[in-house]
Amino acid sequence: MTEKNAIPGTCTTPLLEFENVTVIKGDRKVLDSLTVSIGEGEHIAILGPNGAGKSSFIKTVTREYYPLPNDDLVFRIRGEEFWDVFAMRSFIGVVSNDLQFTYTREVSGREVILSGFFSSIGLFNHTVTPAMEARTDEILEFLEIGPLQARLMTEMSSGEARRFLIGRALVHRPAALILDEPTNSLDLHTLHTFRNLVRKIAKAGTGIILVTHNLHDIIPEIDRIILMKDGKFVGDGPKEKMLTDRKIGGLFTVPVHVQEEGGWYYATGY
Repeated sequence: MTEKNAIPGTCTTPLLEFENVTVIKGDRKVLDSLTVSIGEGEHIAILGPNGAGKSSFIKTVTREYYPLPNDDLVFRIRGEEFWDVFAMRSFIGVVSNDLQFTYTREVSGREVILSGFFSSIGLFNHTVTPAMEARTDEILEFLEIGPLQARLMTEMSSGEARRFLIGRALVHRPAALILDEPTNSLDLHTLHTFRNLVRKIAKAGTGIILVTHNLHDIIPEIDRIILMKDGKFVGDGPKEKMLTDRKIGGLFTVPVHVQEEGGWYYATGY
C-alpha cells in the first residue's frame, strides 16, 4: 500500500508504513511479512481472533519488538526509520490491558494523567508545570472524569481506570490513539459509555487504531478494517466489504451472520 491511504487534507506521509515486516519470538513467527500503510487521522480497526498477532503488531509499532532485517523491509513511522521511544509516544498514544495491569496500584486518577508527560508509571521526582496541570484539567473535562480524579486506581472499576489511561495517552495530543482490546471486562453500561467516549475522541480529530476481536467494538467512525490471522493481514478494505458473513466466518472459523444497524456491526448465529 502507498500514500493513497492517507486522509485528504492531512500529512501525506503515512503515520505507519510497514512492508515485509516479520517478527520472531522464541521459535515462533508472530508476524509474517506484514505490509500496511496507515494515514494520519485515519480511523481503522484491526480485527482478528485471539493469537492472531494483534498485540505483537502493537508492540512492533511501539518498538518493543523489532522485525527481522531483510532487503525489502520498510519499517517507518512518519517517514522515519529510527525514533526515540519517548518522542514517539508524543504522537502515538497506546492504551493496553498490559498497561492497565501495570497501573493496579495506589496512584490517583489525576496522577495517572500527569504521568503521561513523563512516560512513567505514576509520579516520582518529576516537576509538574502549570501547563501540564492545565492540560490535565482539559482532559478531565473532555473525558468527563473530573469527579473521579482523586480516586486511586485500585478503587476504580475497569471502565473508570481505562478512561484515565486514555487521558494519560492524550496529554501530548497524539495523531493516533491505539486501543488494544479496549472493552474486555466491561459490562453493558460501561461498554456504552466507553464507545461513546471513543467516538468523541475520533470526532475531535485523533486517529483511532482499534485492535480487537469484537465486532461490537467497531465504532461507526471507523471505515477501514484490516483482518488478521496467524500473524498475517488477510484482508484490508472498506468496512462494508470486510464485515461480511464469508470473511468474518472464515476469520474466526465459525458459521456467522453479520448484521449492521445504525453504523454498528454485530455477529449472530454462532
